[in-house]
Amino acid sequence: MSGKTLLIIPTYDERDNVGPISQAVFRSAPEAHILFVDDDSPDGTGALLDEMAAADPRVHVLHHGEKAGLGRAYVAGFKWGLERGYDHLFEMDADGSHDPREIPAFLKAAEDGADLVLGTRYKGGIRVINWPLNRLLISMSAGAFVRLVTGLPVSDPTGGYKCYSAEVLRAIDLDSIVSNGYSFQIETTFKAWTRSFRIAEIPIVFEDRRAGYSKLSRAIAREAFFMVFRLAWRNRFRRRPRFPRPAPVR
Repeated sequence: MSGKTLLIIPTYDERDNVGPISQAVFRSAPEAHILFVDDDSPDGTGALLDEMAAADPRVHVLHHGEKAGLGRAYVAGFKWGLERGYDHLFEMDADGSHDPREIPAFLKAAEDGADLVLGTRYKGGIRVINWPLNRLLISMSAGAFVRLVTGLPVSDPTGGYKCYSAEVLRAIDLDSIVSNGYSFQIETTFKAWTRSFRIAEIPIVFEDRRAGYSKLSRAIAREAFFMVFRLAWRNRFRRRPRFPRPAPVR
């Protein structure tokens, strides 16, 4: 597929994961570039990333001076990529939960006309490995809650493996995004949907991390709960897109 592709991977204490994930990405998509956005990791992730970037021109690093959070990392990465002319910008976890072998399937869906491609763990069956039952039920319940309150018609609104067209990211006003935890995933997809962009879902297998530790907390879950109602209110509780799709920038 034509166009420049950038995979944005936030990191915080992911020293053991950044090497393997970059190698896996380039095996699957050798022409893609990776932007690691590091939140001042105390384990030396940032220094290792600088070494990787010096050795491979496809690897880039953006250093935050503090632990700013997932949402701020992605917003910074999106802006970096848009400024440099990338056409397709991915979200991907550093821990191997998102299989880089799926990258061509995302790009094929974009080539077929999707403006935003979501990797779904649940449509057509459950494809989650190494999660305890309670976490699986919480995740599936959260998705049902989002659909019920907002009308967002996707099976996995909290998933974090996504491919945006540059057009979507320019249209959703990155500076207006307020979410910083996992509700960031809901807010960005919701903004694309209410602006009538075409959203596609492709099945993925999600495998829980093998190294490092999860950054999920009660504060992040609480933020997501209240964000759902804020988004529904913004859309005046309509169960359909609120705005026409923006005209393409020429």
